[in-house]
Amino acid sequence: MPLLNLGIEPYQKALDLQHRLVAARREGRIEDVLILLEHPPVITLGRRGDESNIVASRELLARLGIEVHRVERGGDVTYHGPGQLIGYPILDLRGYRQDVGWYMYSLEEVLIRALSDFGVEAGRVEGRIGVWMGDKNIVALGARIEEWISYHGFALNVSPDLSHFDLVIPCGLKEFGVTSMKEVLGEAPEMSEVRKSVAQRFSEVFGVEIREATLEEFVARRGDSGSCQGG
Repeated sequence: MPLLNLGIEPYQKALDLQHRLVAARREGRIEDVLILLEHPPVITLGRRGDESNIVASRELLARLGIEVHRVERGGDVTYHGPGQLIGYPILDLRGYRQDVGWYMYSLEEVLIRALSDFGVEAGRVEGRIGVWMGDKNIVALGARIEEWISYHGFALNVSPDLSHFDLVIPCGLKEFGVTSMKEVLGEAPEMSEVRKSVAQRFSEVFGVEIREATLEEFVARRGDSGSCQGG
C-alpha cells in the first residue's frame, strides 16, 4: 500500500485530493493508500455537527486565520492545526471487513500502539470514539465510508497549540479535555518519528505492506497527468 507523506496542506486541497482518490479507488484505477499530513489551523464540522460547539466568534476566527469547513465525515466539531498528525486512509473495506465498527476499532488500535512506542499509555473509553488518556482526548477519529470506500480518518495530537482547542467544544463533549504527546512527555517527539511509527502500526493492524511514494509517483502510475492534485 502506498504511503503519501505530505507536508502542511490546506484543508480544502486535501479534501479535494481525498474526493479524487475515493472516486479512483471506487473505479479500481488505484490501490488502497494512506495519506499522512498536517493542516494549517482549521475547524471542521461533521455532517451532523452543531455549530454552537464553535464557541469563538467568526470575527475572532478570521483574525486568527482559522477557516471553518463543514464536511461529510461523522462526528461533531474538530480542530486541526500544525503539530497534529492527520491520517486519511483511502481503503476499500471489501478487502478487509465490511464492518464500520471493526474499522473504527482498528484505527484506534493503530494509534494506541503508535503512542505506546513513545511511552504514552492511552486507550479506549466505552461509549466514546477516539483514543483517550483518562478524560482527555489525544486522538480524534471521524470517518466517512461510501460504498465501502473509507476516507477522512484520524488526528493525533503530537504538539499542536492546545489553546486553539478552547475555540471549540471538541467532539461536542463539554466535560472532557484535550491533551498531546508533548504535554504528556514534557517535550514533543520528532514528527518524522511519529509518522514512521503510525505507518508501521497501520501495516501491522491492517495486515498490509506499506511503501512510501510521492504524490507525483502515485499519479504517474495512474497515467492520469495530475488530475489527483488538490486545488
